[in-house]
Amino acid sequence: MIPIKRKVYRGYRTVDSFPVLKRFRLARELDRVPSRELRLSKTEEERVNEIIEKSVVISFHDHPEVFPENMDDLMDYIRTGYTALGYEGLAYSGLDAVFDGLLDGIAMIHSSDPWSWENIITQIGTRLADLAMQDMVIKVERVEDIYRAHSEGKIGLILHLEGAPTGIGHDLMKLDILYGLGVRCIGITYSIGNELGGGIADKVDRGLTDLGYQFIERCNELGILVDLSHVGDKTSLEAIEASGKPMAITHAGARALWPSNRLKPDEVIHALAEKGGVFGVEAAPHTTLTLNRRRHDIEAVMEHFQYIADLVGIDHVAFGPDTLYGDHVALHKYFRRLLSIDRIISKKELPDYEEVEYVDGLENPSQFKNIVRWLVKNGYSDEEIRKVIGENILNLLRKVWR
Repeated sequence: MIPIKRKVYRGYRTVDSFPVLKRFRLARELDRVPSRELRLSKTEEERVNEIIEKSVVISFHDHPEVFPENMDDLMDYIRTGYTALGYEGLAYSGLDAVFDGLLDGIAMIHSSDPWSWENIITQIGTRLADLAMQDMVIKVERVEDIYRAHSEGKIGLILHLEGAPTGIGHDLMKLDILYGLGVRCIGITYSIGNELGGGIADKVDRGLTDLGYQFIERCNELGILVDLSHVGDKTSLEAIEASGKPMAITHAGARALWPSNRLKPDEVIHALAEKGGVFGVEAAPHTTLTLNRRRHDIEAVMEHFQYIADLVGIDHVAFGPDTLYGDHVALHKYFRRLLSIDRIISKKELPDYEEVEYVDGLENPSQFKNIVRWLVKNGYSDEEIRKVIGENILNLLRKVWR
């Protein structure tokens, strides 16, 4: 396989610097499963390559970590405090930058609360230590860093917390610390509500709290993008109205197409776009299904993209596939309670659908280029494609980041 973009990858692996990971057999980053590559004509493929080569390509949300091949080792792997970044896979992805969601709600390194301050800081610290050992992936703190990654054949990594650390509403100085460490995107809640507001797994969304208003104000002042992906509908609407800067939904889909709380109603999507925000379409297993396509694959994902683009305009849509290197379905099964799976994508609460072992066509971060293939094959212009694979995100970051 030839890299679609010329990235300066010299064979570095996280395990080279952190031997504690050598006792785990890690999943293959490329071709772990037979997830298809969309077939195009020679002319279409040449156009895809040219678009990716010339455009700034950004994933709005992924987990570019490599997980153990045997998911029975998952908890031991997490407790090391280290995760292997998928350098080889990223080199073949076509990406110039990726919002890295780290271990989100499964980071039980030191304690059972994945959102404890110690667990969050450990993840950030070990990731930055890993980046310091090589030169292909760089930490992004400003928009200029993304352009530098593009021009120098590197990949920019944006630290992204899907939820706020436990208790941060009572100690907002921690936001300043996170900003200083490089965090540039943060969620208000991770599915279950906290002192800031309600989450998508809550039976009753009580809305944005007084502490939540203060949290948003400080994020605006610092230049941290606020993510509403796992935030309840009422809290989301109140947060959008309260914020002086545009917000993001980095990874979700349209509830009009599939009646899951994990997805967003039209009211929230409209409110986000009206304030200048951007919506990233996701592809985590069994999320962006539709009533027309009950087997999750790239076609189902792109049906959500089409719907949202038609609803609010193509200037407000991007892609946050929410993929990883390893068995994503097994990870969901392992952590059903922590990730609130039964509350948001449970078969008991949804129409019948076919369970899959992986999302065909968008199985891991390296398949981001399949999105470009689909867009070319389905008649989108070069300008439209450039917008949704990167320019819309860049325009948003210029308004939010310092």
